[in-house]
Formats: sequence, C-alpha cells, structure tokens
Amino acid sequence: MSESKRSYHPQTNLVHAGTNRSPFGETSEALYLTQGFVYDSAEAAEARFKGEEPGFIYSRYSNPTVDMFEKRMCALEGAEDARATASGMAAVSSALLCQLKAGDHLVAARQLFGSCRWVAETLLPRFGVECTLVDGTKNDEWAAAVRGNTRVFFLESPTNPTLALVDIAAVAEIARAKGITVVVDNVFATPMYQKPLELGAHVVVYSATKHIDGQGRCLGGVVLSSKDWIDENLHDFFRHTGPSLSPFNAWTLLKGLETLPLRVRQQSESAAVIADYLANHPAVSQVIYPSRDDHPQADLAKRQMKGGSTMVCFDLKAGKKGAFAFENALELIRISNNLGDAKSLITHPSTTTHKNLTEEARMEQSITPGTVRLSVGIEHAEDLLADIEGALKAI
Repeated sequence: MSESKRSYHPQTNLVHAGTNRSPFGETSEALYLTQGFVYDSAEAAEARFKGEEPGFIYSRYSNPTVDMFEKRMCALEGAEDARATASGMAAVSSALLCQLKAGDHLVAARQLFGSCRWVAETLLPRFGVECTLVDGTKNDEWAAAVRGNTRVFFLESPTNPTLALVDIAAVAEIARAKGITVVVDNVFATPMYQKPLELGAHVVVYSATKHIDGQGRCLGGVVLSSKDWIDENLHDFFRHTGPSLSPFNAWTLLKGLETLPLRVRQQSESAAVIADYLANHPAVSQVIYPSRDDHPQADLAKRQMKGGSTMVCFDLKAGKKGAFAFENALELIRISNNLGDAKSLITHPSTTTHKNLTEEARMEQSITPGTVRLSVGIEHAEDLLADIEGALKAI
C-alpha cells in the first residue's frame, strides 16, 4: 500500500493495509518461509542486532509475512503495535505473563473460556501471582476486588458461551484510577462489532483461529496495544519465549482478513434470524443474543457493540439428553468446539469447552446441562432454520 495519509474504511484496510511487496511486484502478499535472514556484512549484522539498522533478524522475532498480518490487524483494531502468536491461547498467556510477576494480583471475570480460566486461577498462582475471580457483569465487584498489588484486569465480552456482557468502559474507568492494565479477549464480538481500545482497554487479544481465519484452516492469535506497552512488556518476553506465528499461518490469516467484513455481516444477519426463531420455540427455555431486546444487558449491548455478532446461546428444556438428541439430529450444522467458521458449528459446553469447570462454576456462569452454543456460518439462513427445525423435532 502506498504511503498515502488518507484514512480508509475497515473493508479497504483489510484488503490493502500492511502490504509489503517484493521487487517482483506480486499481487497477493508474499509468503516468506524462512527461519533466518542474511546480511551484507558483519557490520550490517551487528547494526541490525543493535537496532541501529532496520530489518529482520530471525523469524521467531519477526518475519515479513507475519509483519504484514500484524500491521493489517493494527489498521483494523486502531492499535499502534501488535505481536502475532501461534494460537489464541498463546496470545492470552503472553499478554498476561509478560506483565505479571510473583507478588502481583490479577482480577479476572469468572465468565471465561475454560482454558483462559485455567491460566488465571491455576497457572498464574503457581508462579506467585494471586488471582481473584469476580462476576464480570457487576462493576462493583471489580472495584471491590482491587488491592494495592493489583496489576491487571482480564475479561472477555461477550462471554463464552452464555454471551453475558462486561461493561468495558466502566471497568476501564475503575482500572484507570488505580493504574491497572485492562486486557480484553474480543473474539466473540469480532473487531468488526466492538473496539475495546476505544472503550478504554489497554490490550486486546484474539484467537485468529476463529473469525479472522474463519475457514477452519489454521491456528493463530494476536496481541494488540500501544507501542509503549508492547515495547515495555511484550517485546522481550515474546522474543525469548517463542510463541510466534508461522509465516504460512500468517499468510492464511491475511487471506481471511480480506473477507472478514462480508462473512461476519452474513453470519450476524443469520444469527439474529435464528435467535428470533428459537425464542418462540416451545422446546427452548431461553435464548441469549446480544442484539435482542430480551438480552439481560440489552442497553449495554447497544452502547458497546455495533451488532449482535455471530454466536447464539440457548437452553433446551430437555437438558443434556435433549441437547444431545438435537445435535445428533442436525444434518447441515456440524458438531465442533470451534467457532467463527464459515460453516455453522454447534457444541454442548458443559461436556466440551467448559467440562473441566466444577458444576458449581458452570452454574455460576449459567451453563446448564441444556445449554447449547451455536456459531452461525455463511450458509443461507433458510437452510439453517430448516435444519434446526428438523432437529428440534428429535427432542
């Protein structure tokens, strides 16, 4: 892309931003499958290692293809800098571990993806980092949990799988007064429908495996923040611990970003239609979708999000037996623990993504035996509705 100072819309940035063409002038981004780089002289190598000369050193540190992905994500997110990682959990772990040390205190919403919660309440305490879990939907619990050694707030919104919302701006205001860093996992909302940095968060993490790839092809993650935060916290940690993204996966994710707005728009439109249908079905006790007026935090959803996004959560009255019968009767929608894919996917959280939580912890998050999480794909909404209607007859 040229060095024009013109401001482009997200859809345009997702096609062009960060592109760095080789002398061959290729149309598609180049894929640089190399571990290392060569130098014109020993003096040039010394200068590059000192940071006196720009350029790449080693693909664990940075790579031209990965660099293009990071720059494109910055353009989308409105961040100054980013580091791409091998998976979403590598992004989460790096964003937390790089800034916490023994004696520090983390406050996290208890409404977290199972692996994120394990990092917060099991892994970090092994290294002397205290952790307090709060109901992320209650602002007063964030404020009450703050101690003198609290360094980080960690949350996701909407939450996995029950789509509860955390008031990011309010939590960020509490953090700002105490000098606390706010880390937000923004996977479910996608960068198209929510901007945590604009709401006051300091760090945003993504599992790029989900909507950013969106086609079930590869793993990836990314951490985005200010250049100062990256330089002071993540830069050295990233270089020396090696959670780096492979160039091939970065290239794949660049291709995914080109169609992200189109996919998310189609998925979200269909998700809204499906949520409305399920809300009126006698086999369903509850439907949770952020843009519906009956969402418990509908007003917050309107303030914080630009749309309901691609996920629908609902409870079947028949419990686990009914949920299993429903999933097994689906013909088009596939059973998978992944989400954000072009293909519609469904899972039963209490026996898959959140199975390692205690029953008490699942109930704290309103995950019942009948809870089902649907990730809506880009198929025609009428075909998805027909599949769901047929499967509901199996209950």
